[in-house]
Amino acid sequence: MSLALAYAPRQSALGRAASGPAAIHLLSFAAVAFVVANPIVLAGCAAAVVIAGLAAGARPAVVLATRWGLTLGVVIIAVNAIASQRGDTILARGPDLPILGIVNISAEALAEGGVLALRIAIVFTAFAVLTASVDPDRLFRIARPIAKRSVLTATLIARLVPLAAADHVRVREAAQLRGPGAAPVGRAAMLSRLVVGSLERSVDIAATLELRGYAGAAPGGAAAAPRAPGDLAFAFCGLVALGLGVAARVGGFAVYDSYPLVAIEAETVTYALAAALPALALVPLALDRLRLRGVPSLAYADA
Repeated sequence: MSLALAYAPRQSALGRAASGPAAIHLLSFAAVAFVVANPIVLAGCAAAVVIAGLAAGARPAVVLATRWGLTLGVVIIAVNAIASQRGDTILARGPDLPILGIVNISAEALAEGGVLALRIAIVFTAFAVLTASVDPDRLFRIARPIAKRSVLTATLIARLVPLAAADHVRVREAAQLRGPGAAPVGRAAMLSRLVVGSLERSVDIAATLELRGYAGAAPGGAAAAPRAPGDLAFAFCGLVALGLGVAARVGGFAVYDSYPLVAIEAETVTYALAAALPALALVPLALDRLRLRGVPSLAYADA
């Protein structure tokens, strides 16, 4: 896990919001990417996620997730072009392979792979911003009444994975400081040192948890986190974005089909939906800026 994805408190509207509304806001855009397949709407959804990430101060997470999404997207496009074997517009006729048969590359298969890649990139970015901007402890506290021990495990993972990434950075820097005459440290040696260090730390953590009583019954409930002024705006805009995506899917708007020929609906409703998604990402940010400027009607809007 890269340090770019590690949580850090940020003085932003999303960082000040409670974990639940912030998660609803970000994950709603990720859900829209699965509900709607129209590339025009997906472009608007991608813009909304990027706006939320940059406004939250999580630019490294956005850049890293985009790079991972593009890398995986190239693989998805290539695999779909080879494995799909559908579509009427043949761009290249391939060889006759023993298992796959005649491999033809169609424009429709490439387009379908591009849509899948864009969806994956949006989801990657949304979860990257969520990981970097939302306090995992407060987020896990929401699920604590349902699965206390599972939440404890997830909390430890959320804490230890960034710590292991920091260990990797420190060990690599220490290896580089040994001087030019020292033998280079290979990946196997580096991995061995990291695994040994992680196992030693896990033993210490297990002993500490046992001393604090986690071996017995799970501890009681904790006080709920105070509400932030922008919580309602983040949750409401996220749910509206999800509702628009579901309404478009159920109502038959913004239709897209890759096979047998690419058919994309580019009507006014499609562009309106695509423009509404980044606008919904901007609304909580604008309200937060107005609130910080001391607009009286917004100071107590969510109280």
